Order: sequence, then structure tokens, then C-alpha cells
Amino acid sequence: MPEKKQMEKDEILAVGIDLGTSRSAISTSAGERRWVESYVGWPKDFVARKLLGKKVLFGAEALNQRLSLNLFRPLEAGVIKEGTAKEEESVVELIGHLIDLAAPARGQKVHAAVGIPAEALKVNRSAIRKAVSKFAEKLIVVSEPFSVAYGLNALENAMVIDIGAGTIDFCIMHGSMPTEEDQRSLSTAGDYVDHHLFKLLTEKYPESDFTLTMVRRFKEKYGFVGAGAKKVEVEIPVRGKMVGHEISNELRRACESIVPPIAETAMDLIAKFDPEFQAKVRGNIILAGGGSRIAGLADHLTKALADWAPCTITCVEEPLYAGADGALELAKDMPEEYWEAI
Repeated sequence: MPEKKQMEKDEILAVGIDLGTSRSAISTSAGERRWVESYVGWPKDFVARKLLGKKVLFGAEALNQRLSLNLFRPLEAGVIKEGTAKEEESVVELIGHLIDLAAPARGQKVHAAVGIPAEALKVNRSAIRKAVSKFAEKLIVVSEPFSVAYGLNALENAMVIDIGAGTIDFCIMHGSMPTEEDQRSLSTAGDYVDHHLFKLLTEKYPESDFTLTMVRRFKEKYGFVGAGAKKVEVEIPVRGKMVGHEISNELRRACESIVPPIAETAMDLIAKFDPEFQAKVRGNIILAGGGSRIAGLADHLTKALADWAPCTITCVEEPLYAGADGALELAKDMPEEYWEAI
């Protein structure tokens, strides 16, 4: 490569960002990969500021210190929350924090490809553009399942189902950029499972004291579908004393609650695809997102679809980074005319 072009290339840091309801991740052309839970918090008062010693906290640190903070989760139900200035500012802070984690060199220009839930792509494109404008020179915004598909080179006759916290996003790939007709979203996603599990446990153990955050951790650590899983027992306080609770049946029921809507939506989307290529799509269904880590989900979903047609379903190897890595590949390959100058 000529020296001038190499210098120009070195002056640009390409980044791929997966901006999720629960977790957000970034991958860069310099080889950095970082992630953070999608929480932003500001100290409630001067006592909290003195205690914490920071103006703003992020991720697990913010969640752990939530009693001292005004805590925000910038994306809710797959879209950016709109309302108070702090809610809108939390999106900017989260994106800025991710780019800080990527540690661009002084003077480097950042070109960012951002993957967001499909619903946010429809209604929040301008908000994302505004949030990124403080940190990047150029931007492209795509749906999360498309960025996953691009990173896996699953560019034709494939379906990606991205199971996030706020939404489950579907995207069929047919060898070109997907349109709105090629994509769907469901709100019965990870947060839905958490609330369902919370309700089931409240009914079974009315004297026990637990929070939605605790329930979410139970799901993330032990979540499963189908028969044959081992007994799941967790400790939950009862009147201040830690007591063992058996939650296997409730955990399975909550996790399995998302399977019927996923199967129905996948069937409907494939049925509207070109009939000559439907069998190929059914043979290449890919689960991504945090929900893909639910034990037994691919097999259980395959069985749920079996009465309709045989399908082959696999899971991405690294659900935490699949979206960010795919967005990075987009950022590196994207022709100049597709970028939005900020």
C-alpha cells in the first residue's frame, strides 16, 4: 500500500457498536473488543457524589451502586427512551463510554457502524445520529440481526433471530441489503421472560424477598428449556435470612414462553419468502443475542417447527460480540456513498 494511503488508513479507527437494551459492545479495527451492561447513572445528591467520586457511572458499577444513583437504561423495549433531558443524555453518555473503552489514538477519526434493534432503527435513527455525532466523523446505522448476518457472511438464504432483552429481531438475508419487509420484531424478549419469572416466583414464594434484578441473574445463569435439565436451586432472603429455593419448573416455564411467538414469526416470515428458496432458509436459521444462551433453545425451537417443516437451527459462538464484530466488518467494507457524514 502506498505510504500516503497507509497514513490515511491509520488516521481512521473503524468501530462496530452493538447498542443493546441489556448489554452493549464495541469492536474496533485496532483489535479492541469491550462490552458494558447498558446502564447509566448519575449521583442523586452531594453525598452520593462524595461517596462515589464520579460524575457518571456505567454498566455493572452503576447497577451495583443504584441506591445512590438516578439510574437509566437508555433503551427500553428495543427503542431509545424519549422524555427528560437525562434520558436522552444517557444514550450519548453510553455511546461515548463505549468509544472511550475503544481508546482511539489522539487525532484518529472514528467511523462507526452501529447495530440497533429493528424497532429503534425505524423510530430512533435521528436520535442515534445525534448521539454519535459527538464522537464520530461518519456513521451507518443498521439492524442488529443484519450486522450479525454480515459478520458471519450469512448473506443469502439465511435467517438471523437476534434474541435481546427488549426485542427479538428477525432478518432474512437474500444476497442484498434487507428491506423492512425482510425484518420483524417481537416485544416478548428477555425482559418479558424476567417479568414472567418474577410473577411465577412471587406466586410460589410469597414470603420471599427478591428483586427483578435478582431474577434476571437467575435466568442468565441457569435458564433452560425442555425436559431433562438438572434441578435449579438458588438462595433468596426470607425475613433477612438466606434460604434455598427450588425454581426449576418456574425457570423452564418462563424461558419456554418465548418459543411459540418465535416459531410463529419465523414461519410467517419464511412463508412470504420466494418459494424456491424457502427450504434453503429453513436450513440456515441462526440464533444470536443474549437469549440464544438459554440452554436447549435451538433444539426446542427445531422441535416446535418440525410439524411445519424441517429446519436447521444453530447458535452464534459469541453472542456478546457477534453484533459488534459484524458491525465492524460493515464499517471496514462499506463503500463511501453509504456513509452518513456527521
